[in-house]
Amino acid sequence: MKRIIFATGNENKMKEIRMILADCGYEILSMKQAGIDVDVVEDGNSFEENAAIKAKAIAATPEADGCVVLADDSGLEIDILNKEPGIYSARYMGEDTSYDIKNKALIDRVNEATGEDVSGLSVEELKSKAATDERRSARFVCAIAAAFPDGRVETVRGTIEGRVGYEQRGENGFGYDPIFYVPEFGCTTAELPPERKNEVSHRGNALRLIKEYL
Repeated sequence: MKRIIFATGNENKMKEIRMILADCGYEILSMKQAGIDVDVVEDGNSFEENAAIKAKAIAATPEADGCVVLADDSGLEIDILNKEPGIYSARYMGEDTSYDIKNKALIDRVNEATGEDVSGLSVEELKSKAATDERRSARFVCAIAAAFPDGRVETVRGTIEGRVGYEQRGENGFGYDPIFYVPEFGCTTAELPPERKNEVSHRGNALRLIKEYL
């Protein structure tokens, strides 16, 4: 069977990836499963550049010979914060800082930027405000690069639009999912069932686009 090596050590990502690419006809391995231990410096200026840097670096290893290598770079863009944390999403406030702390900090920054005082509001009132306040607009972005054995590299981008919520909600996601409120669904991406999240998420959208090249 043909093999894909996905350049990540994040098991949460690997679960999503395997679900979405389950019917693509490839065996899907993480870097660890492929026996690859490479520290790649992602110094690009965009999600696409970072994904391509990572994919090409992994594809150059002996263990990846004859395999397709996929790599992603993803993050959260918050418009009122000049699209921060953006390509620095994983490193925002330090890579070892918990996402609970990161999420609280981003909510506080957005509240300060919008001048919001939401103390005393109910959960439903907070949801309503998050759904309608365009100043809290944000998006998840995922760029995926595919490095093929013949040296070709293709990149795609998937996004999902939403708002920064007023509190962390949901247990199904990871990273910034608990603060990413999607008005269309009336909940955060961390509150969506995994199958539904994969249908609409930035990573799901990007993986379906890269399927066309596979």
